Amino acid sequence: MAEVSAEARIEAPAEKVWAQLTDFTAYGEWNATHTSFPNGGPDTLETGATFVENMKLMGFPAEVTWTVEELETTRVLAIRGKGPMGVNVGTRYALAADGAATTVRIDGEFTGAAVSLMAGKLKDSATAALNESLRKLAGLVT
Repeated sequence: MAEVSAEARIEAPAEKVWAQLTDFTAYGEWNATHTSFPNGGPDTLETGATFVENMKLMGFPAEVTWTVEELETTRVLAIRGKGPMGVNVGTRYALAADGAATTVRIDGEFTGAAVSLMAGKLKDSATAALNESLRKLAGLVT
């Protein structure tokens, strides 16, 4: 298993950050690993909703079928997905209001046989992508 995380304080209210985070039509403007939603984002953002995302990590394209596991508007969005080569992926976005700002934490995990072969490089690449994503997200909402 490979686990990664990143956190940033964004100078915008949680509602504004959440609106950008869950605007699937603009996902590629801030998410560093996202390339497309072949069928669009989830029809309705709710627990149990599914959607397919094309991503690129470590230079490799991957299609992931996601399911929304946890949803608490303006606070938590957790998704779990199945990717190629038996890799399972989990991503959890947690927002905490901090006055007029918001602390955003992203936690990710990768499991599966293929992950053990490249765990170190995967952690480095995914952590860099999370930090870049938070920087871009902050740029869109501040």
